[in-house]
Amino acid sequence: MDYGQLDNHHHSSDVVGENSSLPVMSEIQDYGIIGDCRAAALVSRYGSIDWLCWPRFDKDSIFAALLDPKRGGYWSICLETPQQIDRQYLRESNVLQTKYSTSSGAATLTDLMPVIDETSTPRTMITDHEIIREVECTAGEIVIDFSFLPRAEYGLKSVHIRDAGKLGFRMEVGGGVYWLRSSVSLQLRSEGAYARIPMKRGDSIRFSFSYAEDAPAVLPPLDKAIIAARVRATVAWWQQWAKRAQYDGPYRDEVVRSALALKLLSYAPSGAIIAAPTTSLPERIGGDLNWDYRYCWLRDASLTIRTMLGLGYWEEADDFMDWMLHATRVTQPELRVAYTVYGELAPRERVLDLAGYKGSRPVRIGNAARDQFQLDVYGEVIDAASQYAFHGRELDRTMQNILTGFGNYVVKHWMLPDEGLWEPRTGREHHTHSRLLCWTALDRLISLHQQGMLSLLGTAQLDVYKQNSELIRREIQQRGWNQQLQTYVSVLDGDQLDASLLLLSWYGFEKAGSPRMQTTHRAIMESLATDGLLYRYRTEPSEGAFAICSFWEAEYLALGGGSLAQSHAMFRRLLTYRNDLGLYGEEIDPQTGAALGNFPQGFTHVGLIGAALSIAEREKGEPQLAHREETATKRSSKEEAPA
Repeated sequence: MDYGQLDNHHHSSDVVGENSSLPVMSEIQDYGIIGDCRAAALVSRYGSIDWLCWPRFDKDSIFAALLDPKRGGYWSICLETPQQIDRQYLRESNVLQTKYSTSSGAATLTDLMPVIDETSTPRTMITDHEIIREVECTAGEIVIDFSFLPRAEYGLKSVHIRDAGKLGFRMEVGGGVYWLRSSVSLQLRSEGAYARIPMKRGDSIRFSFSYAEDAPAVLPPLDKAIIAARVRATVAWWQQWAKRAQYDGPYRDEVVRSALALKLLSYAPSGAIIAAPTTSLPERIGGDLNWDYRYCWLRDASLTIRTMLGLGYWEEADDFMDWMLHATRVTQPELRVAYTVYGELAPRERVLDLAGYKGSRPVRIGNAARDQFQLDVYGEVIDAASQYAFHGRELDRTMQNILTGFGNYVVKHWMLPDEGLWEPRTGREHHTHSRLLCWTALDRLISLHQQGMLSLLGTAQLDVYKQNSELIRREIQQRGWNQQLQTYVSVLDGDQLDASLLLLSWYGFEKAGSPRMQTTHRAIMESLATDGLLYRYRTEPSEGAFAICSFWEAEYLALGGGSLAQSHAMFRRLLTYRNDLGLYGEEIDPQTGAALGNFPQGFTHVGLIGAALSIAEREKGEPQLAHREETATKRSSKEEAPA
């Protein structure tokens, strides 16, 4: 079962006790992800799929043991008493291989959602939604324990399984039909399918789990040669995509792995990009900071597109710009915070009666942030569009009109309080970061006009943008700066800090090496750093360190806030917190290094790629400007902020 070279930069092994068994609940970082740019499944290192929503990321789950081991449902393929576990992605792909060793033998488990190039491969005998799992005994003799227990609607409803003979097992849920097929016989018992399968060297068994809704089910053969060909085709698809990354700087393997993780979070039919494929994984174990991230936050998606542009992924940028036009059409020029993958408002938040990950409740689906007022979104969207243009894409008349509409909205509303970047549920304040992004929105529109890319912006409106841009700049410099503490602060006229203040340099508002940014950086490190990691802000009781914030610091150092050696050292330190597959959660427990929050988290992988890009530019001696254009920074830095 040699499908290609393994990812040798993301590899580790676990030694498992002789009497160990499948754990009740795996650690968050013990999961890998497989997907097909429509949905994703989380696979534990012990061979259990504990999370799957079909037919798309935000639909009801069919496996949710991640949130309730007893009721959620799972699909486990595990070896009896494994002594050692090694897992890797096949080189530059999202096909997962896990190798198990026991006292009597060894086996390899391959997990994937098939993906093919529809332009070059005939779509015969292919299903739209499928998981393929294959086990091969590679040495000695082993015993496989197979357990398949589906549960509908996030584990709240049982699923009736019907034996359909040679077609496998059929399950009807709502308007869809699930099929489980196997190359060996399985037993139906209670509400699941089970088997205990002895294997010897050279034996292989194959399983297919598929879903069909709008069309008759297509059930591809489980012949060994056919499955092998489908696996190779999927590996080739991912490898071809990875090769398009136009990046030759340091940490290429880590950058490509993060890009592959971000690609898994994209929804191919629409171009949307979700924040994470899971809901309610806790930011604090046993606490209530449990949110549903299976939607498209304009902020996260815009930053992801900036990252993809930096790597040369034009198709993803084109698709997202089209999706954004569609998603925001009803409310333009007003923007919402979070949308579904088809551009609808994210569903209202509600609580499920589930046990929660390690008792972390409530378990939420939907997200109340959809109704928040977050002004920074305008800056992130306009900045992404400006990067799109700065990298050579043309803004048509429709897009120009939309962008100027967003700019006009910023002019009218930038002075208002909002919930801000971190989405607190305690009310609105005048956040410095929100002001920064309002300045960024107008600054980029001015730059686009000056470079002939925003011709529809009239002279009178341009003057209004310039006047308001300067007003915002002065307010940040005067009210966002605490003279007594000698640092920028989170809220105007306040005295608290948060890590987003590092982005004042990233967006080109102030040079990273300026006296104000240097003292702000020192204050952030004194107030928010622990064991080399950054909290986003201080809370009691403490949540985990926010992973992207530490990458922001590495990038701040690369942008001129410190030495190149310091930036490299910080980046390498952060690499030690990824799991063995190169994946990150939203947060990191500074004491244990464990992942916290939804997993894998797109925002963190965006931070890794952004920091690597800036380090590479610093090494080449290129200008360290956040939006890769000199115009805005030259203009805005004519009057340096007083020290």
